[in-house]
Amino acid sequence: MANYAIEVKNLKKEFEIKKKRGHLWKKDYREKESFVAVDNISFNVNKGEIFGFLGPNGAGKTTTIKMISTLLMPTSGSIIVNGINSQDKPIDVLKNLGTVLAGERSIYWKLSGRENLEYFAAMNGITGKIAKERIDYSLKRFSLEKRSDETVEKYSTGMKQRIALAKALISNPQIVILDEPTSGLDPQSARNLREIILEIKAEGRTVLLTTHYMEEADQLSDRIAIIDHGKIIALDTPENLKRGLNKTNSLILELNHWDEIIASKLKNIQHVENINNKFNDSTQTWEIKIHISNGNEIVSSIISNIVSYNIKIINFRVDEPTLEDVFINLTGKSLRE
Repeated sequence: MANYAIEVKNLKKEFEIKKKRGHLWKKDYREKESFVAVDNISFNVNKGEIFGFLGPNGAGKTTTIKMISTLLMPTSGSIIVNGINSQDKPIDVLKNLGTVLAGERSIYWKLSGRENLEYFAAMNGITGKIAKERIDYSLKRFSLEKRSDETVEKYSTGMKQRIALAKALISNPQIVILDEPTSGLDPQSARNLREIILEIKAEGRTVLLTTHYMEEADQLSDRIAIIDHGKIIALDTPENLKRGLNKTNSLILELNHWDEIIASKLKNIQHVENINNKFNDSTQTWEIKIHISNGNEIVSSIISNIVSYNIKIINFRVDEPTLEDVFINLTGKSLRE
């Protein structure tokens, strides 16, 4: 009996990039470079948990998911799914997985929702009365029964994501892999899908979830691995990751102006850890986040320094640490930079 749902050990994926040389009319591809997308990572996913894989676009999340799903061969390392080695028995691994990949057409748009489920049920050896019962249940569960006979190309983005998830669950897999499942969805559709993910866990399934949304990872995950530049830089429960910042708080300011000269001066104040800024187009104001490591003791000093530059402070508040603060503390940048 396998101890973990997924075991990843020293996993690496290196892509070869051909470098163009020579004249414009003559291309020579003999020179090659390598790009390491996943760099020697190891982690285990417990049975029955939601394991969040958090990181920016290009961090290596989807590459890792594709290797676990047997769509990509690792350069080195091993993947064990429910006690099965993915390189030795990839077909047996797939029988344990239901997968929805980001940006992939994992469903057929020219088929109806019902036809998609019928097709994928048959692909998994599910036919007859059992197939019909599962398909009817899935269409009702994902609120698709009224439009089940329409082609998927007519579905909204949220409906396409729900039929893709229904397809992933049609074989009743023990492990569900969801790659950026709420990306591109409106807030209501994203909220509904998160509720479904929690239902999937309540059914006793294991969920491996990749996301670049901090709130989503915090809300859903039992444990989170933070990945950046192909490396896992932190792995723990959301609570422990935030608790690890000790006394670090975030001073959030809304200003009418900002200048990097001010940032340089504030960085010289003791206990100022990081400063991030962004311009809000809708309000035409600057939003500044400053991490401070000694509670609220230096807030007045920061404010007085800002005011000395004749800058108007429209609003400010002090927040407890978030997962975004954890990421900034680890990398020195925000997740969306």
